[in-house]
Amino acid sequence: MSTVQTWGKPRLIEFPKLGNPAEGYISVSEQNTLIPFEVKRSFWTYFTPESIVRGRHAHYQTEQVLIAVTGRIIVTTEMADGTIELFRLEDPNKGVYIPPNTWHTMQYSHTAVQLVFASSIYDEADYIRSYADFQRVWG
Repeated sequence: MSTVQTWGKPRLIEFPKLGNPAEGYISVSEQNTLIPFEVKRSFWTYFTPESIVRGRHAHYQTEQVLIAVTGRIIVTTEMADGTIELFRLEDPNKGVYIPPNTWHTMQYSHTAVQLVFASSIYDEADYIRSYADFQRVWG
C-alpha cells in the first residue's frame, strides 16, 4: 500500500488573527485557502493528562492540521528520511500540517484542547500504529 506521493513536509500554518484585545479575536480558514486539502473530518481532544503521549502513528493517505485551541501541545514529527521536527502549539491561530507518511506524537498541557482537521473520514486501515512498521513501509 506504499504509493509514493509528494505532500511536502510538516510545517506551521498561521491563520489570520482578526480583532483586538478589547473585543477578542477570530481566526478563519475558508475552503482551499490555508488548509492544503478538503476537510472531511474534524475532531478534538481534551483533558489529556500531561504524562500521556498521544498519536504514535502515521497515515498512509490522511493529511491533518492540528491546532491548540487552548493550552499547549508539543507535536513531534518524523519523516521517512529520519528528519525529526518539534512544534510547540500554544496560539489558537497557529496549526501544524501533518502530511501522510509522517510519524507523529503529541503531548498536552492538562488544559489543552486540540482541534484536528483531516482530509479523510476515519479508516483504521489508513493507520500505521507500529513504529517498526512505519520504518519498514516508508524507510
